[in-house]
Amino acid sequence: MRITPASELEARYKKLQALMSQSGLDAVLMMQNADLFYFTGSIQQGVLYVPASGEPLYMVRKDHGRARMECGLREVIPFKSPKDIPAMIAEYGYPQPKQLGMELDVVPVALFQRFQKALEGADISDATPLIRTVRAIKSDYEIGIMKDAALQVDKVYQRAKEVIRAGMTDLELAAELEFTARKEGHQGISRMRGFNSELFYGHIFSGADSAAPAFLDAPLGGIGVNPSIGQGASYKTIKENEPIIVDFAGAFDGYLVDQTRTLCIGGLPEQLKKAYVDMYQIQNRLKEIARPGVAWGAIYDDCYNLACRMGYKDYFMGSAGAQVSFIGHGIGVEIDEYPFIARGFKDQLLEENMVFAFEPKAVYPGLGAVGIENTFRVASDGLKHITFSNEELAIL
Repeated sequence: MRITPASELEARYKKLQALMSQSGLDAVLMMQNADLFYFTGSIQQGVLYVPASGEPLYMVRKDHGRARMECGLREVIPFKSPKDIPAMIAEYGYPQPKQLGMELDVVPVALFQRFQKALEGADISDATPLIRTVRAIKSDYEIGIMKDAALQVDKVYQRAKEVIRAGMTDLELAAELEFTARKEGHQGISRMRGFNSELFYGHIFSGADSAAPAFLDAPLGGIGVNPSIGQGASYKTIKENEPIIVDFAGAFDGYLVDQTRTLCIGGLPEQLKKAYVDMYQIQNRLKEIARPGVAWGAIYDDCYNLACRMGYKDYFMGSAGAQVSFIGHGIGVEIDEYPFIARGFKDQLLEENMVFAFEPKAVYPGLGAVGIENTFRVASDGLKHITFSNEELAIL
């Protein structure tokens, strides 16, 4: 079990405090699991109170003993109810906050109202952009874990080439690959921040199913095993001469990477073979232009326009009517972090040690989807691969 070093936690909350100072916040209160893990090293049920200066208070309802073992912060204290917070703050010498930030993008309204009542007099605003800004810049420690996750997902891809055969179902393939990932330490949960965004290990599907749209904000959806899931692998049988998508999220010690590879048995129709080569060229264009200081939206526009010039306007990043307005997404503790390589983000700039997945995909209803995805780190001189599996179309 890897325990987040205290030095990492200190660097993180101090970066947040610097942003809080700029935004005029007296304190930030967090309770979402991904944020708790990032700032405390634990997800034991409770709240993290970060004052504008001084040390945070991790108030834990269940389980305090385990939180004390997992968390490198100095103050990990038992906690029963939101109404206890004002006294606990005062006990540690902190003034009652007048301007308080919370994760308003994810905290349920009923829970928010309980804390609002307990902290009466505080003007509560959304601290999520500050939290996500801190999380967007990865430390060497974090990047090291993500490289471990990339090793895991490469073993999944190698296993895919070994076990894929005509006649097996997409679900059988998914089970084989999930088994491999689990043996390699996959944590089993791939966290997403978006409301009702759910993901297991990733998406494994073939042929026309790979082009089936779904509710998830993703270019590919899949049929799934039933409507309550509505995405991913189904009972469809894999056939020769159709695309097989292995879009897999490696997840190791709390951190994620995202990788997609396209495989087939025997070969693909010329239209899909050409589309795969073109998606690869769009990834190459990303590598040419992505540098610190370049706007997220400018990268999207450049790569999207290239796809349109290549003739993919109705097929890029989803089938017509179901296309998404992004090509890449930040990744780390969650699969949908900053930065977003997406339409409209003109003022947000890449910074060194941001990490994102880039996934150009072409989707043809009734025929299937092809594409590639890798997770990259932003370096001073451009992008560096974190995921590294062979990028050629795999013909089995």
